[in-house]
Amino acid sequence: MSKSKAVVLTLFTTIALVFSSGGFAFSKQEMGTIINLAGKQRMLTQKMTKEILLIAKGIDVDANRASLKNTAALFDKTLKGLVDGDVSLGLPKTSDAAILAQLGKVSALWTAFKPNVDAAIAGTPSKSALENVAAQNLPLLKNMNKAVRMYARMSGSNLDPAMATTINLAGKQRMLTQKMTKELLLIANGIDIDATNKANLHKTVSLFERTLKGLFDGDAGLGLPGTKDTAIRAQLEVVQGLWNDYKPVLDKADTSTAGLAKAAKLNIPLLKEMNKAVKMYENAVK
Repeated sequence: MSKSKAVVLTLFTTIALVFSSGGFAFSKQEMGTIINLAGKQRMLTQKMTKEILLIAKGIDVDANRASLKNTAALFDKTLKGLVDGDVSLGLPKTSDAAILAQLGKVSALWTAFKPNVDAAIAGTPSKSALENVAAQNLPLLKNMNKAVRMYARMSGSNLDPAMATTINLAGKQRMLTQKMTKELLLIANGIDIDATNKANLHKTVSLFERTLKGLFDGDAGLGLPGTKDTAIRAQLEVVQGLWNDYKPVLDKADTSTAGLAKAAKLNIPLLKEMNKAVKMYENAVK
C-alpha cells in the first residue's frame, strides 16, 4: 500500500471511529459538564412542577411566577444546548443517534408540558390543570433520566465510571429536593393524596438520605465509592445540616401553614447547597 493511501485510510478510520462513537470524542471535562447539566434537567422538571403547585396554593405567587418563568427558560435552553451545543453553557453538540432520539422524546414531552407552565404564569391553575401537571411531570422526568443514563454509559470511554456515577447521583439529589417538595405540595393541593403521593414522598425521602450517606462513605448497591476529599465532605455536611432540618416536615407530610412555609423556605437552600457539591465533583475531573 502506498504511503498516501495509508494516510487516507488512517484518516478515514479515525473519522469513522469518531462518528461511530458519537459523544465518545468528548473530553473528560466536557463529559462531566454534560452529565451535570443533563442531570440538572431532571431537577428542573420537578422545580417547575413545584412552582406551579406553590402558585396554586397561593404561596409567594409573584415570586414563584417569576421563578417558574426562569426555570422553564433554562430547561428549554439546556435541552436545545444538549442537542445542538451551547457555548455559554459549556455544552458540545451531541452526535450520538440513540441519545438524540431520546432527547427528541424529551422535547415532545416538553412541548406537551409547557402549556401548564404558561397557564400558571398567566393565572391561578385550575384543579384539572394541576391534575395534568401531576400526570405529565413524571414522564418528562423519567425520559430525561434515560438520557442522563445514556450519557453516563457513554462516558465510560474517557471518564472513570465511579466518577460518572457520582456526578450522576449527586446531580440526581438536586432533583430529589424538588421532587419531595412537589409531592408534599400535591398532597397539600388535594391531588391523589393516599394512593400515590404519600408513598412517593416516603420513597423519595429514603432515596435522598441513602444517596447522601453513600456520597460520604460509599454505597456498593448504588455504585458510589464515597469521598475522602475534605472540601467536598465539608460541603456535604452543609447539605446534611439542611436535610436534618427539612426531613421532619417530610416524614410527617406536614401540610399545615407552618409546615408548608418551612418547606418553601428550606427546599431551595437544600437544592443550592447540593448543586455546589455537584460542581465540586465536576471540577474534580482531571
